[in-house]
Amino acid sequence: MRSFKVVILGATGAVGAEVVRVLEQRDFPVSDLRLLASPRSAGRILNFRGSPLPVEAVRPEAFAGFEIAFFAAGGSVSLEYAPKAAGAGCVVIDKTSAYREDPDVPLIVPEVNPHHLPVYRMKGIISSPNCSTIPLVMVLKPLHEAAGIKRVVVSTYQSVSGAGAGGMQDLEGQTGAIREGRPIQKRKFTHQIAFNVIPHIDSFLADGSTKEEAKMANESRKILDLPGLPVSATTVRVPVFVGHSESVNIELERPLTAGAAREVLSRAPGLRIIDDPSRAAYPMPIDCAGTDETFVGRVREDPSVAHGLNMWLCCDNLRKGAALNAVQIAELFIGQ
Repeated sequence: MRSFKVVILGATGAVGAEVVRVLEQRDFPVSDLRLLASPRSAGRILNFRGSPLPVEAVRPEAFAGFEIAFFAAGGSVSLEYAPKAAGAGCVVIDKTSAYREDPDVPLIVPEVNPHHLPVYRMKGIISSPNCSTIPLVMVLKPLHEAAGIKRVVVSTYQSVSGAGAGGMQDLEGQTGAIREGRPIQKRKFTHQIAFNVIPHIDSFLADGSTKEEAKMANESRKILDLPGLPVSATTVRVPVFVGHSESVNIELERPLTAGAAREVLSRAPGLRIIDDPSRAAYPMPIDCAGTDETFVGRVREDPSVAHGLNMWLCCDNLRKGAALNAVQIAELFIGQ
């Protein structure tokens, strides 16, 4: 396999730095790596395969001669620079929300909808879904194939790293301040996050839902090719550093027992079943941090509806929820 010239925009952020690590860990065929960020981060040094690499300030001409560009620097930056990178010959893999609902841009989870990838030729851009959408569709796809999905209700418990380094600093700083009796400081979140939960991620919409909740619903429909699928989401920030969790209720078209559902999910790529109530064995964020799978447990039948299932999911939001999925998209691209 030949090697590729790769750019990472947003290399100093939580997701961008994780992309660097995942590329190295998975031995992605990189012949040349360029790290880009905002001017204030230019000059920082990151390591890749034992060699120091300087971070450069992003500029339109920085993409010339490169083949794959990972974008993890915010939606407005992607809207400005992704067309420039694509115009310079890069295939852009964008982790922001900028292009997820664009019909000319594929929204890809490689285990779920690899057949959508060729749509990238329309604009030269591939979008990677929201960090909470990815684990959700990974369980919905095999269950839909087995019994048809009629409706989905999901509540998320999202870690502070989903809000970037600032979110992690808020949790760490506020925890220390409370322990030491000092006033807390809120930099990233609207309310105190230490020893608290906040039912508010992203901005509110006119109907009272948030953008994060709308993203989960709209992205799931697009990925699964189910434009009419009813999805109800409530997204919550919790005082956990890494690892998003989700409580999922699924109404199916046809009967499927909890045991049959576990069997279906155990055969699906990228999933790991941890489900033994007798040993208090179920997924938790501390289990999934640093891993690549989506963990599934607490699978049980819901007697309140016909053909209902409940389950609990956890995954590392910086890896499968962000950096890993983006690198897997690149692996899918070079494989095709």
